[in-house]
Amino acid sequence: MPKGYAIFTETIRDQAGYDAYVEKAIPTIAESGGRVIVVHDDPEVLEGQSYGSRIVVLEFDSVEAARNWYSSPAYQAVVGERHASTDADAVIVGGFEMPSA
Repeated sequence: MPKGYAIFTETIRDQAGYDAYVEKAIPTIAESGGRVIVVHDDPEVLEGQSYGSRIVVLEFDSVEAARNWYSSPAYQAVVGERHASTDADAVIVGGFEMPSA
């Protein structure tokens, strides 16, 4: 089963509000078996354009686990703080598994 990834592109408008959100959101990720694998400011754009100044990638054991985290009551209780402090896009995607030869 492929891993699941929640990917966020964000432009932070209120750093203090965002920091408060992160403090509350991190435990919800861990409780759902997720791991923060990328937090990067000012990504290098190779093609097209980037729609945020920060990229965050969370890894979960499956797409279903990522969806369950995002829709969990614990995360939904704090997601509004991210909405209030950033302009962001979020997607959930499945990891790639190399086909057997």
